[in-house]
Amino acid sequence: MTVHPSYLILGLAIALEVVGTTALKASDGFTRLVPSLITGVAYAASFYALSLALKTIPVGVAYAIWSGVGIVLISVVGCVVFRQRLDAPAMVGLGLIIAGVLVVNLFSKSTGH
Repeated sequence: MTVHPSYLILGLAIALEVVGTTALKASDGFTRLVPSLITGVAYAASFYALSLALKTIPVGVAYAIWSGVGIVLISVVGCVVFRQRLDAPAMVGLGLIIAGVLVVNLFSKSTGH
């Protein structure tokens, strides 16, 4: 199975968004310089990568994947890095997000690959 390059770029956009959001939490309301700078650079790079992915992936599909996977990954980072706990309804909701991303990618003919 070959992954279309646009999806690799979308994956990079997601990873950068997760880095930016993690740094945003660490910035303590933009009162810490280094995490604040990382937030700005990571978000700018994430949006740039997303814009490249949008050249071939439909905007609705790309945004659904970007936001859905980002939500799940940042929830994992919250648990691991910041020791935040998720209750059962949150875990079910995250599972539904993952299911939605899988349905879009596996069954939709509008994914652009």
